[in-house]
Parts: sequence; C-alpha cells; structure tokens
Amino acid sequence: MDGVGEFRHKGVILMLVADRVIALGIIALSAYFMWYAIALPIGWNGEAGGPGGGAFPFWLSLVMALCAVGILIRSFREQRLLDPFFDRETMRSVVAVAVALVVTIALISYVGAYVAIVLFLLWYLKIFGQHGWVLTGLLTVATPIFLFFFFEVTLKILLPKGITEPYFIPLYAAFF
Repeated sequence: MDGVGEFRHKGVILMLVADRVIALGIIALSAYFMWYAIALPIGWNGEAGGPGGGAFPFWLSLVMALCAVGILIRSFREQRLLDPFFDRETMRSVVAVAVALVVTIALISYVGAYVAIVLFLLWYLKIFGQHGWVLTGLLTVATPIFLFFFFEVTLKILLPKGITEPYFIPLYAAFF
C-alpha cells in the first residue's frame, strides 16, 4: 500500500473505532439517564394534567439510545469504509446550517421564539433547501402554531416572546 492509501486506511479505521466508542458511550449515558428518570413518574399524570416529571428525560434518552444503536450498526457496514467522511460541499452545508442556528438562537431573546423559528424555517426550506412555496408556507405557519399549543397550552411552558409579547395577550386570555 502506498503512503497516502495507508494513511487513508488508518484514518478510516480510527473513524470507525471513534464511531463505535462514542455510540457505546451514548448508549451507556442514555441508560444512566433512563435509570434515574424512572425515579419519577414517566407516564401521564392525571392529577397534574400532564406528563410525569421523568417522562421527557426517559423518552428522550430512549430515542438517544436508539439513534446510537443505529450509528453502531452502521459502523459495521463494509461500504462505509469507501465513503468519504466530509467533502467541501458537505462542510459548507454544515457550516451554513450551524451559523443559521446560532443566529436563530440569538434572535429568540429579541423577536421571540415563534418569529425566530419562522425566519429559520423560511431560510432553511426556501433558500437553503430550495423547496417550493407551498411546503415552505405550510411548515412556517404550522410549526409555530403547533409549538404554541404543545408548549404553552398543553404543557404550560411559556416560550420567550421578545418584542412580540403584546400580541400574545389575546391568546393567553382565550386559553388560560
């Protein structure tokens, strides 16, 4: 094997080992979180009218463990040895989305979660993803409505509103 091929082979082996070690670590961490989450009720709490205190930590940890199992299984595929890890285009996409998420998070305290999420979805779906206006419009309208009813009405968890807070007063009057 020439020097470049040998270096690439060692790099691929190291990436596979790293995938497997990290996946096993995430599975162990998830099991730890689930173990402590079951100290609280994980089902629906009829008295409080919502999920038990351990529900979200337990179920999110279970999903995290299942994803890590998928990564572990994928790391054993032969074809993966031939796939490049990141090319320039993939790296540009990852950086663009990461920057957009940082901007979205920064905007939340000023314009509120609902406006920031709509702006992110508009950018991500229409500009970055180049999807049509119908899909973009449906998701940018449906997502904040769903989030409002899920967090604020159902779970009674208020999301940051920023300068849009006065527009939510009529909604609070209707639902609380």
